[in-house]
Amino acid sequence: MTAPVFVVETLPDGAGHGFVLDGPEGRHAVSVKRLRVGETVVLTDGAGRWAEGAVAAVEGKDRLVVDLDGVREEPEETPRITVVQALPKGDRGELAVETMTEVGVDAIVPWAASRCITQWKGERGLKALGKWRATAREAGKQSRRVRFPDVADAASTRQVAALLAKADFAAVLHESGDRPLAAAELPPRGDIVLVVGPEGGVSPEELAAFEEAGAVAYRLGRTVLRTSTAGTAAAALLLGRTGRWS
Repeated sequence: MTAPVFVVETLPDGAGHGFVLDGPEGRHAVSVKRLRVGETVVLTDGAGRWAEGAVAAVEGKDRLVVDLDGVREEPEETPRITVVQALPKGDRGELAVETMTEVGVDAIVPWAASRCITQWKGERGLKALGKWRATAREAGKQSRRVRFPDVADAASTRQVAALLAKADFAAVLHESGDRPLAAAELPPRGDIVLVVGPEGGVSPEELAAFEEAGAVAYRLGRTVLRTSTAGTAAAALLLGRTGRWS
């Protein structure tokens, strides 16, 4: 089994003895994971820098001392995959973020589509965004990632269109699409941006704005997936076809 991952604010420049993991992460390592001296852990800043090390000492209920082998840098994956996720109802947003993080999506953009029942406003919106980011962090740790997906601020339709216009490949999952995503010609590098609409679907006005920005409507398959699962399924397809899962 691969070593458990813990998040730290900063890592030293090289190998080092006596690195202290404390606070909530240290408490989780000691009291939940029940790690012992000699076991291996991975420490990361979540932005690509990481180090493997052995537990040298366990102190109290929330403190590990780790001897690090050396800090490494994981390069960004290419092509980079961004999923624009319309806001689902209830906790389905966190479900979408969790599973997209697990499969390997690089960035997630919450989208306030016109047909979204849920709308992020004021303190409620900030709290919801915080939950998405916390979910990405925890799912990144669980899936042994050392570069967690970026979760952007909530975007308007105009902002999504601007993002699509800059992409090397831009797609909207839509039932009107007469092209299968599985047969799309994908770039070997650059940015792939995929739009997943709400349960009520992408409106004609939104689809027109996205197509004007250069996006193409694609279908994923014969069945209609929920918004909370469509992004994960589509991302998995793209990850396989681009060779990132090879």
